[in-house]
Amino acid sequence: MSLFRPIGWLGPAASPTRPLLPLLSMLLVVLAPPSLHAQADRPATAVIASDAERQTWSDPLEALGTVRADESVTLSATVTEIIGAVHFDDGQRVEQGDLLVHLEDLEEQAELAAAQARLVEQRNVLARARDLAERNLGARAELEDARARVQQAQAEIEAAQARLAAHRIHAPFDGVVGLREISPGMLVSPGTALVRLDKLDVVDVDFTVPSRHLGAISRGQTITASTDAYPDRRFSGRVTGIDNRIDPATRSITLRARIDNDDGALRPGQLMQTILERDRREVVAVPESVLLPQGEHQYLFVIDRDAMTVERREVEIGERREGWVEVTGGLEPGERLVRHGIQKVRDGDAVRVLAVADEDNPIREILRRHRDTLESPRGEP
Repeated sequence: MSLFRPIGWLGPAASPTRPLLPLLSMLLVVLAPPSLHAQADRPATAVIASDAERQTWSDPLEALGTVRADESVTLSATVTEIIGAVHFDDGQRVEQGDLLVHLEDLEEQAELAAAQARLVEQRNVLARARDLAERNLGARAELEDARARVQQAQAEIEAAQARLAAHRIHAPFDGVVGLREISPGMLVSPGTALVRLDKLDVVDVDFTVPSRHLGAISRGQTITASTDAYPDRRFSGRVTGIDNRIDPATRSITLRARIDNDDGALRPGQLMQTILERDRREVVAVPESVLLPQGEHQYLFVIDRDAMTVERREVEIGERREGWVEVTGGLEPGERLVRHGIQKVRDGDAVRVLAVADEDNPIREILRRHRDTLESPRGEP
C-alpha cells in the first residue's frame, strides 16, 4: 500500500468545503471594519426620549388687546337726596335685583300713601255714582266723571311709586361692584355716580390688526391670550365681532373676542397679548432639540422600541413654534426619538431610555433626576 496520495486527494468521506469554513470565518472577523467591533462591544447609551406628536397648528397673528367687561354700567342718582343706606362692600359679587343703595324716601312714601288714600276715596265716589245711575237718580255724566277721577288716582299712585323707586338702586344684572366711594348721609344729585358694576363671568378682548389681513379674518376664529399678571396661564376665546370701519389713520381694524372668566382672573382695562389663529391644520411636531442639522439637511434618531436601537433618519421640516418644529416628511406621529444624548449615539447603536419627556414629565426635571448618569461618557449608572 502506497504511503503517498495524489495532491488534492481528500479521502472518500471528506467534503471539499469543510476545511475552508473555519478559515472563512476567521477571515471575515479579521476583515470586518473596526467600527463594527466597537459598536458590538459598546454598552447601551442612556438617553432621554420624546415622541413625535400630532398637534393643531395655525398661522398666528399677534396683537395687543384690552379687556372689557361683558356688561358694564355706572349706576347714578336720578334725584337730589341724602343717602340713607349702602348695601354693598368693595368688590362684592351681587345678583340681579339686589338692593345696592337706598336714598332717603320719607317724603315719597308719604306721597304714595296720600295717593292710595285718594284712590280709595274716588272708588267710593264711583260706587255711589254707579248706584244712583242704576236707580236713575244720578246723571250719566257724574258717573263718567267719577270713573275718570279713579283712573287719575291710580295714575298718581304709579307716579308716586316711580318716584319712590328712584330712591332705591338695584343691580340690573349679576356682577361685581367696584370700590365703594359713597357713605350714608352723603347728599347726591342727578348724575352723581353711586356704584360701578361689571359682569365678569365672561370678558371681551378688543384688539386691532392691520386691515390687509381682513380677508383671512372671520367670526369664530380661535385666539390665545396671555397677560403679564399670569405668565404661566393661557386664555382661549373666539372672535365674536369685527368692526364695520377701518381706522383711516392706522389702516387697522378692531376685532372683539370673548373669553371665559369664571374665576374672575381678568379685569376690565387689563392689557393682553393676543394671538389670532388662522389656517388651522394638523401637523406632526417634534421638539427642536431632537434635530441634528448638517448643512441644509435635518436628521434625527428614531428609537426602535423592540430592538432598543436607533436609526439615523433624514426628515423634512416646516415651520417652527416655541421650541417645536413641524415635520413635513420622513416621520410618523408616535415614533419615539432621542431628545437628550444625540451627540453620544450613532446609527445602529443600542440605547437605554431613562425617561420619556412630555408635558407631565418635563425634560428639566428628568435631567435633574438623572444628572450623574447622563454626565458619564456612555451614560453608565
